[in-house]
Amino acid sequence: MNGFPVTPRVSVGDVVGQVDSTQVPRFAAPGTFALLPRPDEVSNIDVAVVGVPFDAGVSYRPGARFGPAHIRASSRLLRPFNPEADAWPFLGQQVVDVGDIAANPYELTTAIDMIEAGARGVLERSSKLLVLGGDHTIALPVLRAMHAKHGPIAVLHFDAHLDTWNTYFGAPYVHGSPFRRASEEGLLDLEACLHVGIRGGLYGPSDMDDDRALGFAPIRCDEIESIGVAGTIERMHARLGDRPVYVSVDIDVLDPAFAPGTGTPESGGLTSRELLMMLRATSTLNVVGADIVEVAPAYDHAEITGIAAAHVGYELLSAWAPPLPDGRTGFSTR
Repeated sequence: MNGFPVTPRVSVGDVVGQVDSTQVPRFAAPGTFALLPRPDEVSNIDVAVVGVPFDAGVSYRPGARFGPAHIRASSRLLRPFNPEADAWPFLGQQVVDVGDIAANPYELTTAIDMIEAGARGVLERSSKLLVLGGDHTIALPVLRAMHAKHGPIAVLHFDAHLDTWNTYFGAPYVHGSPFRRASEEGLLDLEACLHVGIRGGLYGPSDMDDDRALGFAPIRCDEIESIGVAGTIERMHARLGDRPVYVSVDIDVLDPAFAPGTGTPESGGLTSRELLMMLRATSTLNVVGADIVEVAPAYDHAEITGIAAAHVGYELLSAWAPPLPDGRTGFSTR
């Protein structure tokens, strides 16, 4: 014994899961995402949860640099079994919170290089990444790392905004441009990228023309009202097929009633239930990684946005989890 207390955890076989909340109160447990283990507590990693506390690319409200910590704090109530997905997200696979990637807060291009290097490093140990942002600028360096491993990527992008604009104030790397830069760099599958939840004003009709040329098709919120969640999921599957998919969730895809704590809110968005149902349907896609971005806790209250973001992560991890061979049989506490 090293003299420090041992944190009891629920486990199945060699998979180490959450802190056992029947023995340790959730509010007293280590502050990892969903009370999951850190790298030094496991022998292998299937999915790495990694934070990127960076928001130097925002154009309106700042504060997403505190998003990873807020999402982690809001994830304490996530439980081991997801009945809607019929999945054990933390026990069917080894999920580990590997901490944060540090990035230069003053110089954007340096920060982007640091984030890419950090993502590549994590992918050397883990087959998949769940990235907690941070503003949407971080999607570009993560996609660079994903492309190096998987080739052209189909992006499934949940957002109120296109994020395929060219520049703000002459700056090429901002939170409204990551997918334009990714398309220009040849990182994307131009036949398979999809926006879901787009709404609000544009700078002009040419925005949509540019967006299509960059490889995206949109499903706007008014269309979702017409075709419903089931119709949206059908179009998602038809567009994405079996290609490697990166899911990028800007929390402002939700209506401000469900996610007030974000940098550029737009009225008329998805409900939390609609978004979670759509994410649940990604279980049959070839998803290789995902991010949750633009959570700005200074504008949140009662953890509404943080809780929504934590459940987004929960559904993504549930969609990736293989079935347990014996249900609950063989559970132990470590």
